[in-house]
Amino acid sequence: MTTIIRATKEHISVLIPLLDKYRTFYNQNSDEQAARRFLENRMKNKDSVIFLAFYDSSPAGFTQLYSSFSSVSLKPIFILNDLYVYSEFRNKGIGKVLLNNAKEYCLLQEYKGLALETGINNPAQKLYERLGWRRNTTTLHYFWEAK
Repeated sequence: MTTIIRATKEHISVLIPLLDKYRTFYNQNSDEQAARRFLENRMKNKDSVIFLAFYDSSPAGFTQLYSSFSSVSLKPIFILNDLYVYSEFRNKGIGKVLLNNAKEYCLLQEYKGLALETGINNPAQKLYERLGWRRNTTTLHYFWEAK
């Protein structure tokens, strides 16, 4: 059975390995100390909302939402920046539960919606589309990286 909770600073030690695995999934070097600092800052500054999934009481996955705004619609939006499920818990519906929980939270907060970006080869795209997420075909996204 999957249980979702909103993470607090008391959950940082559970979130650290999840964030670290998520980062290595995206070809970043493992760095649990940096993950700890990052999570502590997010909690301290209230920059994000993190939901933690447990499967039969074992930590299984997480998602992290950042608040932003749409000037066009004059409404706030959430950016679903992170979604990760440990490999041993995949195909158990945990990603679906986390995504649906994020949608419910978005509705509860009366936000316009959720945006997410994912890797071109990420197999989770099929899950997103099954759950009603639409691929953006009308705009392009660009990114400038400070070096």
